[in-house]
Amino acid sequence: MIVSCDISRRLKLEFKFPVMELVDRYTIAQVKHSRTGGANQAEVDFYEQQMFGIDKHTIWNELQALKILHDKIWSLEDDFKKCRIDGTDLAEIGRRALEIRDYNNFRAELKNTVAEKLNDSVREIKTNV
Repeated sequence: MIVSCDISRRLKLEFKFPVMELVDRYTIAQVKHSRTGGANQAEVDFYEQQMFGIDKHTIWNELQALKILHDKIWSLEDDFKKCRIDGTDLAEIGRRALEIRDYNNFRAELKNTVAEKLNDSVREIKTNV
């Protein structure tokens, strides 16, 4: 899939990346939009445009699951992002890290399902080594 980005009136860049990455970024942008009161509207518009021609009906369940997953990850990472971990015991920090790891493994499975349903040969490989 080719993704285009106009950075000026004179220059147009094209990026190629797997459809599963586009779908993942699209759902992240939707969660960010919801969490920030629409502060990233340009990003959402960009990904909406890039999603044109993708059969969202075919991957509807995966889209919804990815949005839920990204929202959960956002909640778990929120305190870390806002530097509110002072006084948090290491066990709690470790618990969150492991939960995020598990969510990201499930995210990889969902992205691979999207790739399979949309006939993209690229798959994400996660290893826990």
